[in-house]
Amino acid sequence: MNNSQPTTDDVAEWMQQQSLSGELYQDDAVWTIMKKFGKQFTYDNANGNPAIDKKVLDKFKKISGDDIVWSRSGRLWRKRTARDEPGRMQE
Repeated sequence: MNNSQPTTDDVAEWMQQQSLSGELYQDDAVWTIMKKFGKQFTYDNANGNPAIDKKVLDKFKKISGDDIVWSRSGRLWRKRTARDEPGRMQE
């Protein structure tokens, strides 16, 4: 991140780094993004819960490609393993 205001790219790149180095839980990611980058990269979803902005998620998906998967049961992103099924979403 440069010294100017953080961008969607900055947030997406941070998410990618976190996911490649371990597991990035959605709830932890939302709160860290708010603190580290600003609330403009989050919103309250229909249930009133904080969520990651769609533009950030779209950019994250684009830059991470097939290297990162979403574990629906764990509600987290992580590095793809040989055991994973094709596609981004895993159980």
